[in-house]
Amino acid sequence: MAMLTQQRHEEILRRLQENGSVSVTELTALLDTSESTIRRDLLALDRMGKLHRVHGGATRSERQFLMSEDNIEEKIAKNIEQKKRIARYAAEQIQPGDFVYLDAGTTTLLMIDYLEPGDVTYVTNGIRHAKELARRGFKAYILGGELKTVTEAVVGLAAAQNLMTYNFSKAFLGTNGISTKFGYSTPDTDEAFLKSAAIDRSFVSYVVADSSKFGKVSTVSFGTLNSSAIITEYLPDPRYLEQTVIKVVGE
Repeated sequence: MAMLTQQRHEEILRRLQENGSVSVTELTALLDTSESTIRRDLLALDRMGKLHRVHGGATRSERQFLMSEDNIEEKIAKNIEQKKRIARYAAEQIQPGDFVYLDAGTTTLLMIDYLEPGDVTYVTNGIRHAKELARRGFKAYILGGELKTVTEAVVGLAAAQNLMTYNFSKAFLGTNGISTKFGYSTPDTDEAFLKSAAIDRSFVSYVVADSSKFGKVSTVSFGTLNSSAIITEYLPDPRYLEQTVIKVVGE
């Protein structure tokens, strides 16, 4: 029995939510219908703003808005293998003599496992990051300020003033959302200010983010796409390449 239009739409959106992108060929087989029907469905959903139609398929709409933030334990457990691949490549970008800012994100925390000993100094606002850097024998400084318990990050005016005294060769930042329209965003105003300041105080900055962050928007933007390069394991939409440098890390 053929699926109703609403059922097809729900299945298409469910598939997009899981994978970030879908192809017409994939949906034709999945929903057991014709390519012309699928193309009409994608056109209709695109007009409703529920997805972004691209050649041969569709990607997630950038209208997914994030209202809350997971705690650090929940964040670490999500997309762990993808984050490890990103973290390994990001760590390889650090060279002797670098003065590095490590943001208090979960992917930046994983980077520490792949850092090589050498003449590098690290500054971080992450409590776990500072402890792990010290445990591994790296020269590290932690910003002073207010402790945000959910993400175990040091934030606030004192942290920002502390950060503004440094000039970094490289900065590595986490994000909750990446959007072609709204750039990089996070739910917390204080964290957004620190991230923005770190970008401004760095010669080169990288946003380290798995593909689930693309097409999402959170409360506060802290940078335009072209303010940082992106390191990810999969790029769901080639439009992002029009605005910044992106390194896609394979298996």
